[in-house]
Amino acid sequence: MAKKKHPAGTPALQALLAAGIAFEPVEYTHHGDSHDFGAEAARETGIDPARLYKTLIVSIGPHQLAVGVVPVSGRLDLKKTAAALGAKKAEMADPKLAERSSGYVLGGVSPLGQRTPLPTVIDASAQTWSTMYVSGGKRGLQLGIAPQDLARATGAQFADIAHA
Repeated sequence: MAKKKHPAGTPALQALLAAGIAFEPVEYTHHGDSHDFGAEAARETGIDPARLYKTLIVSIGPHQLAVGVVPVSGRLDLKKTAAALGAKKAEMADPKLAERSSGYVLGGVSPLGQRTPLPTVIDASAQTWSTMYVSGGKRGLQLGIAPQDLARATGAQFADIAHA
């Protein structure tokens, strides 16, 4: 029997609905020629890039992936990410592997509802906001969510993993 799709659409939305977590969907028009997905989301939504977070998948060992969630206005610090995860080192995961593991396309990778749940670290800066924004699981959809709710929904920890 086929799985019945929830009317909410993406696995990220389904995960939040199933957990009873409040969120604010923010849709925008994704332009096919855009490759800086975070900058595009900030430009199209008007959300402050420091409040808009990107989801990056890293490799922390053979066949071991993890997730780092950092502001669009900054970059993921791989050394700090590895330390937060108790790993010797971290490097950006191969894009195809990231898509296969998460079930999402690049530019639409959400920390929520991933095909394979991974250890997740959210940059500590998120705790300064009452609402942060992360991908909703497709290009053109951001979700406003309380940082503590995102951590609860993903089993994440907070750590200083970004640099400007």
